Amino acid sequence: MSRLGKRPVKIPSGVKVAVNGGTVSVEGPKGKLSRSFEDIKIEVKGDEIVFTRPNDEKPVKSAHGMVRQLVANMIIGTSTGFTKTLVTVGVGYRMAIQGKKISLSLGFSHPVSFDLPEGISGAIADQTKLTLTGADKQLLGLIADKIRKFRPPEPYKGKGVRYEGEQIKLKEGKAAAK
Repeated sequence: MSRLGKRPVKIPSGVKVAVNGGTVSVEGPKGKLSRSFEDIKIEVKGDEIVFTRPNDEKPVKSAHGMVRQLVANMIIGTSTGFTKTLVTVGVGYRMAIQGKKISLSLGFSHPVSFDLPEGISGAIADQTKLTLTGADKQLLGLIADKIRKFRPPEPYKGKGVRYEGEQIKLKEGKAAAK
């Protein structure tokens, strides 16, 4: 049996979980999330959610722990939320936010604008640090990656958009001719 899949998930106070067939709905102070799962039986027992699999076929076994972790992420997201921080490194690289639109100056001839989807909010600490918050971990990571892809860090000077704390392995430049 899956080591992760057999561990129950605790439901914190203030979070409501409803299971209808294969659909799990989680509602908390940070928002609502809903997702449907197949092959794994999900039950709410008191203040815990228990995951069992009906058989030991390979696809069902491999989905057991993943389904448990996805539901755990839904509960964490609706109770406390997730954050990702992006940092720009480079001369003249800056970010600004107006409502749900982020304007990025990344060394192009024009500013790049990006619309944040519903459920994701952004805040700019200074002009080079963007903090994204949201309840859905998967959507938050997808949006952060899309913003990073506008100007990923280059390997010689490290200029570009990177995650906070990300280490970029810098290459050595051309050596002078001897």
